Amino acid sequence: MVMDDVYYMKQALVEADKASERGEVPVGAIIVSQGRIIARAHNLTETLTDVTAHAEMQAITSAANVLGGKYLNDCTLYVTVEPCVMCAGAIAWAQFARLVFGTRDEKRGYQRYAPQALHPKTEVVNGILSDECAAKIKAFFQSKR
Repeated sequence: MVMDDVYYMKQALVEADKASERGEVPVGAIIVSQGRIIARAHNLTETLTDVTAHAEMQAITSAANVLGGKYLNDCTLYVTVEPCVMCAGAIAWAQFARLVFGTRDEKRGYQRYAPQALHPKTEVVNGILSDECAAKIKAFFQSKR
């Protein structure tokens, strides 16, 4: 595990808190290029009434704008929860160098439905701050019941 992964996942958790404050499912994402955070995002599906407004999608759009291109092949995406199939497809199209996620999504994660969805060169690291990431999701859904 790269120690920087812990630092950047903590930044993604800050984004997850922003989502939670808005009544959104608390998922946060950070994109890093050459050691610099170039995009920060969180879920906005309720705010924008848009099912595609996942944290990853918001971050990808922002990073592409910052870099001036659609390929993010020198970037790492940090996200608190395993991406869904839609987001995994976008991660593949953007050709990320790395995907780092906190906790698995047993119900809707891409690994359940489309384990080959990512670009073959994308390195995947999971379990970074898994307990903290999972706790945010669990607390959110418990508060809704």
